Amino acid sequence: MLDTAPSTAPSTDLIDEIREDIDHNRLQLPTLPEVALRVRDAVESDDADAKRIAEIVACDPALAARLLQVANSPLYGGRREIDGVQEAVTRLGLKLVRGLVTNLVMKQMFQATSETLDRQLRRIWEDSVKIAAISRWLATQVPALETEEAMLGGLVHNIGALPLLAKLESCHIDDSNPALILAMIDALAPDLGTRILEQWHFVEGLTRIPAAVADPAYDSGPSPTYADIVIVARLLHQASQSQTTPTEWGYLPALAKLGMHPEELLERMADPASGIAEAEKLLGV
Repeated sequence: MLDTAPSTAPSTDLIDEIREDIDHNRLQLPTLPEVALRVRDAVESDDADAKRIAEIVACDPALAARLLQVANSPLYGGRREIDGVQEAVTRLGLKLVRGLVTNLVMKQMFQATSETLDRQLRRIWEDSVKIAAISRWLATQVPALETEEAMLGGLVHNIGALPLLAKLESCHIDDSNPALILAMIDALAPDLGTRILEQWHFVEGLTRIPAAVADPAYDSGPSPTYADIVIVARLLHQASQSQTTPTEWGYLPALAKLGMHPEELLERMADPASGIAEAEKLLGV
C-alpha cells in the first residue's frame, strides 16, 4: 500500500511492481475503439476519400453529430450550414477528421471508474488538449510538418498515464498526495505511452513522442519533428501556467530547430489570431 504521508518520491516497491507488470504484459493497455481504427486506416489508405470516411463515421451518431458541429463552427463554417456527414468530412479534410475522431474516443477513455482519481484524469486530459492546440499552431511555423499530425501528437503525448492511473485505482490509492502520483506518472508513463501507440500501430513519428517529451534535451537530428513540436508545446503550456519560465529552459534542441526565442513564442501564442483558443474549442475544452 502506498504511503500517503506528504512526499514527492515515488514508492519504489510499487514502481517495481508496475514495471514488472509491464515487462510481463500483465498491465492492461487501452485499445483504440474500432471506429477510430477504421477511420485511421481509411485516411491512410491510397484510395482515401470523403465518401468512405463519412460512411464509417455515420455508424456512430455521436461522432457524426460532433463532426457536423465542428464543420459548422466559426472556425470552419462556410457561407452555408451543412447537414451531411460527407460534406462535413470534405469541408474539414480527412486528417482533421481522423484527429477529431481520435480526440473524441480518447476523451471517453479518460474517465475514471470511480471518483478516486477522476481529478487527475481530467487534469491530464485538459493539459493534453491544450498542448495539442499549441502543437497544431507551432506546426504552422514549420512547412515540412502537418498541423493535424502535430495536434494528434499533442493529444497522445501522455496516453501512458491511462493504464497507470487505472492500476493505482485498483490498488485503492487515492489522490490525497497528487505530487506523489505525478512523480509516478513521470517515471512510468513514457514507456507505457510508447507501448500503447505501438500497439495502436501509430506511425513512428508519433510513437516516439511520449519518451521524447519526458526528456526535453531530446535531439532527433537537424530537422524538426513532431516530437520537437510537442516538447516545445508542453514547455510553452507550462510557462503559461507559471510552472516555469523561458529563462530556465537554456539551450534545448527542439526549441533551437524552430528558430524562435521562447519569449517570442509566448507572445505570439497569446495573440488571438494564433487560433490556439479556437483549436481548444475544436477539441472540446
